[in-house]
Amino acid sequence: MESAHLVQVVLPGIVDPEGLQIRQAAVPDAGPGQIVIAMEATGVSFAEQQMRRGRYYDQPPFPFVPGYDLVGRVLATGPGVDPNLVGRRVAALVKVGAWASHVVVDAEDAVLVPDGLSATEAETVVVNGITARQILHRRARVRAGQTVLVHGAGGGVGSVLVQLARAAGAKVIGTASPRHHEALRELDVIPVDYRDGDVPSRVRELAPAGVDAVFDHVGGRSVIDSWHLLAPGGTLVAYGSASTRDVTGSKQWPVMKILARTWLWNTLPNGRHAHFYNIWAGRALNKNRFRACLRADLTEVFAAVRRGDVTARIAAQLPLAKAAEALRLAESGTVSGKVVLTP
Repeated sequence: MESAHLVQVVLPGIVDPEGLQIRQAAVPDAGPGQIVIAMEATGVSFAEQQMRRGRYYDQPPFPFVPGYDLVGRVLATGPGVDPNLVGRRVAALVKVGAWASHVVVDAEDAVLVPDGLSATEAETVVVNGITARQILHRRARVRAGQTVLVHGAGGGVGSVLVQLARAAGAKVIGTASPRHHEALRELDVIPVDYRDGDVPSRVRELAPAGVDAVFDHVGGRSVIDSWHLLAPGGTLVAYGSASTRDVTGSKQWPVMKILARTWLWNTLPNGRHAHFYNIWAGRALNKNRFRACLRADLTEVFAAVRRGDVTARIAAQLPLAKAAEALRLAESGTVSGKVVLTP
């Protein structure tokens, strides 16, 4: 093991971004079946914004190191791991712990990044790309010729989702703020201003018979509107509750309400389907299947980036020591693309 220092960003409690702390220690060793990744890029996602408010529904107790995903080079391998992995660029989904110069993960959770993709390009589509591809193809099973509605089409998941949906041959309607509309039109997406007083009416004008799928990260009232916009046989995939980011009270309740609604809607005899998507669902039941799906989906997203079907959008790139500034920037709502942290 080289004599580098481990540098971590610690979230000590419910604090402003400036309350993040920097911690240094010795670089950890890889245990059996593990690898040490020297981080090259990690990202600021909506999850970290929720976590610093204590609002992410299954976050660990404070203090902890945030960071949902990372890309980096394998620095060391533990017993039982192919030593030829050393030096290879990999990506990993970890939920917490990625805002660090070095991260230990199970080797089975690492996905090889293909040659030709930079670390920052790959980082923009790890959690966002896996989420987008799984809700599009594993949950909604969108096909060519269908019409889909993507809420937050200018956001992290939404921007990848609209590109994957267009690549699949779907007609795409995307809600976003006006500053994203021109970029969406360039992607052949029909933009709708999410601040319009009556988004459902505007969507019905564009799709009188309803849409075949809705992807909703907003939660709250939006989920109900999304359900009513479905065509017969259509599918709603709810995958967040962004509208409750600054709400006080139980952090589980917004998710429980969505789960209850999707269960109820699925009992109705109208042929429509509703899902609440959790990227970690199934891991506890079948870890091998979970890993196989994740690897297959992320590998396909990387291939889509290389083909040009998906453009990696990097909003800003800051060093790990400026994580507070990066978090503040991501929360500002003024940037397009992913805010990336580097060592």
